[in-house]
Amino acid sequence: MKNPNGWRNMSTAPRNGDRILATIRPSEQGAGAVDLIFWSNGDHGREGGWRSSDSKPGMVIEYGEPELKCWMPMPDADLDSLTMPSAWEGDDDGELNGSGI
Repeated sequence: MKNPNGWRNMSTAPRNGDRILATIRPSEQGAGAVDLIFWSNGDHGREGGWRSSDSKPGMVIEYGEPELKCWMPMPDADLDSLTMPSAWEGDDDGELNGSGI
C-alpha cells in the first residue's frame, strides 16, 4: 500500500465503533464534505449504521451507505505540536487591552 493513511473503499471501513474520517458525497443538500463518523450497532430493533460523531441522543445524524464515498483512519496526533504556549512575559500596560481585573 503506497499511503497507509490514504482514502479507502467504504467496504473496508471498520464496523467496530472506531471513529474514522469519511468523504460524504455531494447532494441536493450541499457540496461533498469530510465528516468524523463511526459504526453504531442497532438498538431497539434498529439496524446498525454510520453515524456522525456529532450525534447526540434524540438528535442522531445517520448516513446511508450510498452517501459515503470513501474513508481513512484518523491521522496520528503530532504530540510535539500539542504543547501549551509560554506564559505572557511582556509589559501589561496597554499591551493586552485589558484592565487587569
